[in-house]
Amino acid sequence: MAAEAGCGEMRALGLSLALAAPGVLAQSWNFDVRLDGKLIGSHRFTVEGPPESREVLSTARFDVKLLGISVYRYRHEARERWRGDCLQDLHSRTDDDGKALEIDRRAEEDGNSACLMSYAYWNPGLLAQQRLLNPQTGEIDELRVERLPDAVIPVAGRDVEATRWRLSAKSAGAKQEITVWRDRRDGRWIGLDAEVKGGRVLSYRLP
Repeated sequence: MAAEAGCGEMRALGLSLALAAPGVLAQSWNFDVRLDGKLIGSHRFTVEGPPESREVLSTARFDVKLLGISVYRYRHEARERWRGDCLQDLHSRTDDDGKALEIDRRAEEDGNSACLMSYAYWNPGLLAQQRLLNPQTGEIDELRVERLPDAVIPVAGRDVEATRWRLSAKSAGAKQEITVWRDRRDGRWIGLDAEVKGGRVLSYRLP
């Protein structure tokens, strides 16, 4: 059952997480990742460059164990190049418990001049999107966004009042519910929760 919790749901999360503020040339964060409250790994990301020319790197490493035995392993690395709020190109490699996936995609190859985002939780413009590029599969996911009641979330050892947004993503018939947390004071992206198979919860928190 523990292994099933990772397969597929990690893919739907669109694991490309970043945080950047206007005028900031380089930032990096390292999230603890938990499954039902149990630490299973980390997701580190960096954003470099001004808003008109950002480069994003995300690296995720998850290991789910049962009685000390590894039952699921996940490795993901994605490099993205952005121009403003538009994704220009993406290269990602994923090892989803032995299943290898590699994506190399450029905006000009799509034959579509429309601006497209990936799962850029760092970008407030994400909340206005209806379609997102999944950096693990290279597919276009349909998206519905809903505002949830504000709540408190622990961030780096202290409680922070936050806004919450539910992202309902749909890809190839599969659905994924993701809750994105933002600091109510400045709108920063500070956390994430997602329901995975079996009703389990995958959470991102700053240590």
